[in-house]
Amino acid sequence: MAVVGIGVDVVDVTRFAETLRRTPAIAERLFTAAERELARPERLAARFAAKEAVAKALGAPRGLQWHDAEILLAPDGRPGLRVTGTVAAAAARLGARSWHVSLSHDGGVAIAMVVAES
Repeated sequence: MAVVGIGVDVVDVTRFAETLRRTPAIAERLFTAAERELARPERLAARFAAKEAVAKALGAPRGLQWHDAEILLAPDGRPGLRVTGTVAAAAARLGARSWHVSLSHDGGVAIAMVVAES
């Protein structure tokens, strides 16, 4: 396996929470129903950062849909990624077949790192 791309993103949790409060419909636009169940702002901010990191790992191609990158949790608590539609197509073009995802939030900041491998 070889690294196809790496992406990282940081989100200010307070600012993100304020955006969600001001514009509640944005959560539906950005997150799948399963992701929205994790309603705590810091968890959603970390997932938003992960979606941005996925795009960066793929070279930020135009036309990616937010719901086509879903951040999941394995039974042991590790984050994972399910790609469909536009994100799966972009990944296929680059030969990305496996993903590593790391999420964290502390001190009002959420961060995510994503590695795509062939």
